[in-house]
Amino acid sequence: MTLEDHRGELVVVTGMTGAGRSTAAKELEDLGFYVVDNMPPSLLRDVVRLVDESKGPEQPIAVVVDVRSGSFFQSLQANLAQGATGRRTTLVFLEASDDVLVRRQEAVRRPHPLQAGGRLLDGLQRERSVLAELRSDADLVIDTSTLNVHQLTDRIAEAFGAPEAIQLQVTVTSFGFKYGIPVDADFVADMRFLPNPFWIPELRAGTGRDREVADYVKSRPGAAEFLDAYVPLLAGVAEGYLREGKRFMTVAVGCTGGKHRSVAMTEEIARRLKDLGYTTRAAHRDLGRE
Repeated sequence: MTLEDHRGELVVVTGMTGAGRSTAAKELEDLGFYVVDNMPPSLLRDVVRLVDESKGPEQPIAVVVDVRSGSFFQSLQANLAQGATGRRTTLVFLEASDDVLVRRQEAVRRPHPLQAGGRLLDGLQRERSVLAELRSDADLVIDTSTLNVHQLTDRIAEAFGAPEAIQLQVTVTSFGFKYGIPVDADFVADMRFLPNPFWIPELRAGTGRDREVADYVKSRPGAAEFLDAYVPLLAGVAEGYLREGKRFMTVAVGCTGGKHRSVAMTEEIARRLKDLGYTTRAAHRDLGRE
Protein backbone atom coordinates (compact mmCIF):
# COMPACT_ATOMS: atom_id res chain seq x y z
CA MET A 1 0.00 0.00 0.00
CA THR A 2 1.08 3.55 -0.62
CA LEU A 3 0.33 6.96 0.79
CA GLU A 4 0.96 8.64 -2.55
CA ASP A 5 -2.70 9.48 -3.09
CA HIS A 6 -3.13 10.72 0.50
CA ARG A 7 -0.22 13.14 0.65
CA GLY A 8 -1.26 16.23 2.58
CA GLU A 9 -4.63 14.76 3.56
CA LEU A 10 -6.28 15.44 6.92
CA VAL A 11 -8.64 12.72 8.15
CA VAL A 12 -10.90 13.62 11.08
CA VAL A 13 -12.36 10.57 12.85
CA THR A 14 -15.36 11.09 15.09
CA GLY A 15 -18.60 9.32 15.98
CA MET A 16 -20.35 7.46 18.75
CA THR A 17 -18.56 6.22 21.86
CA GLY A 18 -17.92 2.52 21.38
CA ALA A 19 -18.29 2.61 17.59
CA GLY A 20 -14.59 1.91 16.97
CA ARG A 21 -12.76 5.24 16.82
CA SER A 22 -9.63 3.82 18.48
CA THR A 23 -9.55 0.87 16.08
CA ALA A 24 -9.83 3.22 13.12
CA ALA A 25 -7.04 5.43 14.53
CA LYS A 26 -4.70 2.47 14.98
CA GLU A 27 -5.26 1.33 11.42
CA LEU A 28 -4.62 4.84 10.06
CA GLU A 29 -1.39 4.93 12.05
CA ASP A 30 -0.39 1.59 10.52
CA LEU A 31 -1.10 3.08 7.10
CA GLY A 32 1.41 5.87 7.76
CA PHE A 33 -0.81 8.67 9.04
CA TYR A 34 0.41 10.89 11.89
CA VAL A 35 -2.36 10.26 14.44
CA VAL A 36 -3.50 12.51 17.29
CA ASP A 37 -6.19 11.07 19.61
CA ASN A 38 -8.71 13.01 21.72
CA MET A 39 -7.62 16.36 20.38
CA PRO A 40 -9.55 19.55 21.21
CA PRO A 41 -10.84 20.83 17.85
CA SER A 42 -9.60 24.33 18.65
CA LEU A 43 -6.05 22.98 18.31
CA LEU A 44 -6.65 21.51 14.85
CA ARG A 45 -4.86 24.26 12.93
CA ASP A 46 -1.96 24.24 15.38
CA VAL A 47 -1.48 20.49 14.95
CA VAL A 48 -1.47 20.85 11.17
CA ARG A 49 1.05 23.68 11.37
CA LEU A 50 3.38 21.72 13.69
CA VAL A 51 3.23 18.62 11.49
CA ASP A 52 3.91 20.76 8.42
CA GLU A 53 6.99 22.19 10.11
CA SER A 54 8.34 18.92 11.54
CA LYS A 55 7.37 16.32 8.93
CA GLY A 56 6.44 18.36 5.88
CA PRO A 57 3.13 19.34 4.30
CA GLU A 58 2.80 16.00 2.49
CA GLN A 59 2.62 13.98 5.73
CA PRO A 60 -0.99 12.73 6.05
CA ILE A 61 -2.63 13.45 9.41
CA ALA A 62 -5.48 11.76 11.25
CA VAL A 63 -7.11 13.25 14.33
CA VAL A 64 -9.68 11.62 16.60
CA VAL A 65 -12.22 14.02 18.07
CA ASP A 66 -15.14 13.10 20.32
CA VAL A 67 -17.37 14.39 23.05
CA ARG A 68 -14.60 13.92 25.62
CA SER A 69 -13.37 17.26 24.29
CA GLY A 70 -16.29 18.90 26.08
CA SER A 71 -17.20 22.41 24.95
CA PHE A 72 -14.26 22.35 22.54
CA PHE A 73 -16.19 19.82 20.46
CA GLN A 74 -18.69 22.46 19.43
CA SER A 75 -16.00 24.29 17.49
CA LEU A 76 -15.18 21.31 15.26
CA GLN A 77 -17.44 22.30 12.39
CA ALA A 78 -16.05 25.82 12.39
CA ASN A 79 -12.51 24.46 12.31
CA LEU A 80 -13.42 22.16 9.43
CA ALA A 81 -14.65 25.01 7.26
CA GLN A 82 -13.40 24.73 3.70
CA GLY A 83 -9.73 25.65 3.54
CA ALA A 84 -9.47 26.28 7.27
CA THR A 85 -6.46 23.97 7.65
CA GLY A 86 -5.09 24.34 4.14
CA ARG A 87 -5.41 20.58 3.61
CA ARG A 88 -7.84 18.31 1.82
CA THR A 89 -10.03 17.07 4.65
CA THR A 90 -12.08 13.89 4.98
CA LEU A 91 -14.55 13.59 7.87
CA VAL A 92 -15.19 9.99 8.97
CA PHE A 93 -18.14 9.25 11.27
CA LEU A 94 -18.38 5.89 13.05
CA GLU A 95 -21.90 4.77 13.91
CA ALA A 96 -23.56 1.78 15.60
CA SER A 97 -26.97 0.87 16.94
CA ASP A 98 -27.87 1.65 20.55
CA ASP A 99 -28.05 -2.00 21.63
CA VAL A 100 -24.60 -2.71 20.20
CA LEU A 101 -23.09 0.40 21.82
CA VAL A 102 -24.64 -0.48 25.18
CA ARG A 103 -23.24 -4.01 24.97
CA ARG A 104 -19.76 -2.73 24.09
CA GLN A 105 -19.74 -0.12 26.85
CA GLU A 106 -20.90 -2.63 29.41
CA ALA A 107 -18.17 -5.04 28.29
CA VAL A 108 -15.42 -2.49 29.04
CA ARG A 109 -17.21 -1.35 32.25
CA ARG A 110 -16.74 2.33 31.54
CA PRO A 111 -19.38 5.02 32.03
CA HIS A 112 -20.43 7.01 29.02
CA PRO A 113 -18.86 10.53 28.99
CA LEU A 114 -22.36 12.08 28.79
CA GLN A 115 -24.05 9.67 31.18
CA ALA A 116 -23.89 12.16 34.06
CA GLY A 117 -24.89 9.59 36.68
CA GLY A 118 -27.93 8.45 34.69
CA ARG A 119 -28.50 5.47 32.43
CA LEU A 120 -25.99 4.52 29.78
CA LEU A 121 -28.73 4.81 27.16
CA ASP A 122 -29.38 8.40 28.25
CA GLY A 123 -25.74 9.24 27.59
CA LEU A 124 -25.95 7.70 24.13
CA GLN A 125 -29.04 9.72 23.27
CA ARG A 126 -27.35 12.94 24.38
CA GLU A 127 -24.33 12.04 22.29
CA ARG A 128 -26.48 11.39 19.21
CA SER A 129 -28.08 14.78 19.65
CA VAL A 130 -24.71 16.53 19.94
CA LEU A 131 -23.33 14.71 16.90
CA ALA A 132 -26.40 14.86 14.65
CA GLU A 133 -25.34 17.84 12.54
CA LEU A 134 -21.75 16.68 12.30
CA ARG A 135 -22.89 13.25 11.13
CA SER A 136 -24.87 14.83 8.31
CA ASP A 137 -21.69 16.59 7.13
CA ALA A 138 -19.53 13.45 7.15
CA ASP A 139 -17.81 12.33 3.97
CA LEU A 140 -17.82 8.70 5.08
CA VAL A 141 -20.22 7.09 7.57
CA ILE A 142 -19.35 3.56 8.68
CA ASP A 143 -21.93 1.53 10.59
CA THR A 144 -19.91 -0.84 12.78
CA SER A 145 -22.90 -2.61 14.33
CA THR A 146 -22.18 -5.86 12.48
CA LEU A 147 -18.42 -5.40 12.02
CA ASN A 148 -15.71 -7.00 14.10
CA VAL A 149 -12.33 -5.34 14.66
CA HIS A 150 -10.77 -6.96 11.60
CA GLN A 151 -13.66 -5.99 9.33
CA LEU A 152 -13.48 -2.38 10.51
CA THR A 153 -9.74 -2.19 9.87
CA ASP A 154 -10.39 -3.61 6.40
CA ARG A 155 -12.89 -0.82 5.71
CA ILE A 156 -10.41 1.84 6.85
CA ALA A 157 -7.60 0.28 4.82
CA GLU A 158 -9.87 0.09 1.81
CA ALA A 159 -10.71 3.78 2.13
CA PHE A 160 -7.28 5.19 2.98
CA GLY A 161 -4.64 2.67 2.08
CA ALA A 162 -5.09 1.67 -1.53
CA PRO A 163 -3.93 3.95 -4.35
CA GLU A 164 -7.37 4.04 -5.93
CA ALA A 165 -8.90 5.45 -2.73
CA ILE A 166 -8.60 8.99 -4.08
CA GLN A 167 -11.36 8.12 -6.54
CA LEU A 168 -15.04 7.86 -5.71
CA GLN A 169 -15.67 4.56 -3.95
CA VAL A 170 -19.15 3.09 -4.23
CA THR A 171 -20.41 0.40 -1.86
CA VAL A 172 -23.60 -1.38 -2.90
CA THR A 173 -24.96 -3.46 -0.03
CA SER A 174 -27.96 -5.74 0.23
CA PHE A 175 -30.02 -5.92 3.42
CA GLY A 176 -33.25 -7.26 4.87
CA PHE A 177 -35.90 -4.74 5.89
CA LYS A 178 -36.87 -6.98 8.80
CA TYR A 179 -33.41 -6.32 10.27
CA GLY A 180 -33.55 -2.55 9.74
CA ILE A 181 -32.28 -0.13 7.11
CA PRO A 182 -28.48 0.45 7.08
CA VAL A 183 -27.84 3.73 8.86
CA ASP A 184 -24.86 4.60 6.68
CA ALA A 185 -26.77 4.44 3.37
CA ASP A 186 -26.84 7.46 1.07
CA PHE A 187 -29.55 5.82 -1.06
CA VAL A 188 -32.05 3.06 -0.28
CA ALA A 189 -33.81 0.98 -2.94
CA ASP A 190 -36.67 -1.41 -2.17
CA MET A 191 -36.79 -4.66 -4.15
CA ARG A 192 -40.00 -5.92 -2.58
CA PHE A 193 -41.87 -4.97 -5.76
CA LEU A 194 -40.36 -8.10 -7.35
CA PRO A 195 -41.73 -11.64 -6.80
CA ASN A 196 -40.00 -13.41 -3.95
CA PRO A 197 -37.99 -16.55 -4.89
CA PHE A 198 -38.64 -17.77 -1.36
CA TRP A 199 -42.00 -19.03 -2.60
CA ILE A 200 -40.40 -21.07 -5.40
CA PRO A 201 -39.49 -24.42 -3.75
CA GLU A 202 -36.47 -25.10 -5.96
CA LEU A 203 -35.06 -21.58 -5.35
CA ARG A 204 -35.84 -21.15 -1.65
CA ALA A 205 -32.59 -22.63 -0.31
CA GLY A 206 -30.43 -20.59 -2.70
CA THR A 207 -29.35 -16.96 -2.51
CA GLY A 208 -29.20 -14.07 -4.94
CA ARG A 209 -25.58 -14.99 -5.67
CA ASP A 210 -26.70 -18.28 -7.24
CA ARG A 211 -27.20 -18.04 -10.98
CA GLU A 212 -30.66 -19.65 -10.98
CA VAL A 213 -31.95 -17.25 -8.33
CA ALA A 214 -30.32 -14.20 -9.93
CA ASP A 215 -31.69 -15.06 -13.36
CA TYR A 216 -35.16 -15.49 -11.91
CA VAL A 217 -35.06 -12.14 -10.07
CA LYS A 218 -33.66 -10.16 -13.00
CA SER A 219 -36.16 -11.67 -15.45
CA ARG A 220 -39.22 -10.62 -13.47
CA PRO A 221 -41.40 -7.79 -14.89
CA GLY A 222 -40.01 -4.42 -13.84
CA ALA A 223 -36.53 -5.60 -12.87
CA ALA A 224 -34.75 -4.64 -16.09
CA GLU A 225 -36.65 -1.35 -16.25
CA PHE A 226 -35.59 -0.53 -12.69
CA LEU A 227 -31.94 -1.29 -13.39
CA ASP A 228 -31.94 0.68 -16.64
CA ALA A 229 -33.31 3.74 -14.81
CA TYR A 230 -31.60 3.45 -11.41
CA VAL A 231 -27.99 2.85 -12.43
CA PRO A 232 -27.80 5.97 -14.65
CA LEU A 233 -29.34 7.94 -11.78
CA LEU A 234 -26.62 6.69 -9.43
CA ALA A 235 -23.96 7.50 -12.02
CA GLY A 236 -25.27 11.05 -12.29
CA VAL A 237 -25.14 11.49 -8.53
CA ALA A 238 -21.66 9.95 -8.44
CA GLU A 239 -20.40 12.57 -10.89
CA GLY A 240 -21.88 15.28 -8.68
CA TYR A 241 -20.19 13.78 -5.64
CA LEU A 242 -16.85 13.86 -7.46
CA ARG A 243 -17.33 17.51 -8.42
CA GLU A 244 -18.08 18.35 -4.79
CA GLY A 245 -15.06 16.42 -3.50
CA LYS A 246 -17.10 13.63 -1.87
CA ARG A 247 -15.27 10.33 -2.29
CA PHE A 248 -17.66 7.74 -0.80
CA MET A 249 -21.18 6.66 -1.75
CA THR A 250 -23.21 3.86 -0.14
CA VAL A 251 -26.22 2.38 -1.90
CA ALA A 252 -28.45 0.03 0.10
CA VAL A 253 -30.69 -2.43 -1.73
CA GLY A 254 -33.31 -4.16 0.40
CA CYS A 255 -35.83 -6.95 0.33
CA THR A 256 -37.67 -8.74 3.13
CA GLY A 257 -34.84 -10.91 4.46
CA GLY A 258 -31.78 -9.81 2.48
CA LYS A 259 -31.27 -13.23 0.90
CA HIS A 260 -32.68 -13.38 -2.63
CA ARG A 261 -33.95 -10.26 -4.44
CA SER A 262 -31.74 -7.64 -2.81
CA VAL A 263 -28.62 -9.80 -3.19
CA ALA A 264 -29.21 -10.46 -6.89
CA MET A 265 -29.95 -6.81 -7.65
CA THR A 266 -27.00 -5.61 -5.56
CA GLU A 267 -24.63 -7.76 -7.58
CA GLU A 268 -26.09 -6.46 -10.85
CA ILE A 269 -26.01 -2.80 -9.80
CA ALA A 270 -22.41 -3.16 -8.65
CA ARG A 271 -21.47 -4.87 -11.93
CA ARG A 272 -23.04 -2.12 -14.02
CA LEU A 273 -21.35 0.63 -12.00
CA LYS A 274 -18.00 -1.13 -12.41
CA ASP A 275 -18.61 -1.28 -16.15
CA LEU A 276 -19.09 2.50 -16.06
CA GLY A 277 -15.65 2.87 -14.48
CA TYR A 278 -16.49 3.40 -10.82
CA THR A 279 -14.55 1.70 -8.03
CA THR A 280 -17.36 -0.45 -6.67
CA ARG A 281 -17.72 -3.21 -4.10
CA ALA A 282 -20.75 -5.40 -3.44
CA ALA A 283 -21.55 -6.32 0.16
CA HIS A 284 -24.33 -8.37 1.72
CA ARG A 285 -25.13 -7.32 5.27
CA ASP A 286 -27.73 -9.91 6.18
CA LEU A 287 -26.87 -12.82 3.91
CA GLY A 288 -26.84 -15.97 6.04
CA ARG A 289 -28.47 -14.23 8.97
CA GLU A 290 -31.64 -16.30 8.68
